[in-house]
Amino acid sequence: FNLQLWNNYFHLAVAFITQDSLQLENFSHAKYNKIQNKYGDMRRLIGFAIRDMWYKLGQNKICFIPGMVGPILEMTLIPEVELRKATIPIFFDMMLCEYQRTAEFKKFENEIILKLDHEVEGGRGDEHYMQLFESILKECACQYPGISNLVERFVNLIKALLGRLLDYRTVMNDESKDNRMSCTVNLL
Repeated sequence: FNLQLWNNYFHLAVAFITQDSLQLENFSHAKYNKIQNKYGDMRRLIGFAIRDMWYKLGQNKICFIPGMVGPILEMTLIPEVELRKATIPIFFDMMLCEYQRTAEFKKFENEIILKLDHEVEGGRGDEHYMQLFESILKECACQYPGISNLVERFVNLIKALLGRLLDYRTVMNDESKDNRMSCTVNLL
C-alpha cells in the first residue's frame, strides 16, 4: 500500500471533477445539451470511480481521515444528483472507520465543519444538498444501531450549520445591514 500514490489519485480525480470547464450547470442550455449528447457528464463517471476506489481501500481508509474529507465534500457539493447520491455515503463510511478505531468521529466532524464553511462561502451548496445529505446519512446509520444516535446528532448539527451558512450567503447579497448583522449573529 502506497499512501502517497492513493492520495495523489484521489486529489487528482477530485481536481478533475471540480474544474470549471466541466461544470455543465454554468453553461447555456444549448451548450449543456451538446456536451451531454457528445460526451455525457464526465464528472459522474469519475465520481463513481472515486467511490469504487474508496471502498477498495479496506483497512487503509483510516489513513485518509481527515485529509480527504475536504476534497470529498467539494465533490459531493457539485449540483449533479446522481453524483451526490453515489458519493455522500463515503462520509458515513469515513465516520464508521473512525468510530471503529476510536469510538467517536471527532476528526471527521471537525474537518467537515471547517471545510463546509469554506465551500459554502465559495458559492457551493444548496437546500437540495442539505436534504440529500440528511436522508442518505440517516439511512446509512439505520444499519448500525450503535452509531445511529451519534450520526443523527452530527447530521442535525451539519444541517443547522449549512442552513445558517446558506442564509448568510444569501443575505450578504442583500442591501439591508440589519439582515446581515442578524444572520451573522445566528451563524456565530
